[in-house]
Amino acid sequence: MIEIQLTYEGDLHCSAVHLPSGSTLVTDAPVDNNGRGQAFSPTDLLATALASCMATVIGIVAKRKDITVDGMTVVARKFMSDAPPRKIQRLEIVLNLPLPANHPERTTFESAARGCPVYQSLHPDTDVQLQWNWLGT
Repeated sequence: MIEIQLTYEGDLHCSAVHLPSGSTLVTDAPVDNNGRGQAFSPTDLLATALASCMATVIGIVAKRKDITVDGMTVVARKFMSDAPPRKIQRLEIVLNLPLPANHPERTTFESAARGCPVYQSLHPDTDVQLQWNWLGT
């Protein structure tokens, strides 16, 4: 169990503390939902969580297999629904790995990303589109 302590600061701003580490982050409502967009929105954090979870599990698998994926980048694009209820309609995730497309562990990495806890926790109605770019030679 991990505890996160969140405080509503007012004016649609929140601050959160990850108690085990003391790390903090802030959120702000997005401009299209009455906010100023001065920080990650809660739904931005979900998109970020998915991208970082996928990168982390790929990193775990790579470390186990003594494969370097340093320099991997992930781009997350979040699209909100136009009609109520307000929710994340689609997430586009672009994974850029510094490995060749014919790498023998390619399917292992792709399966690991799809098996990450955040991906597995998303509502089935959320459209997740993955794009894999294998950039190694």
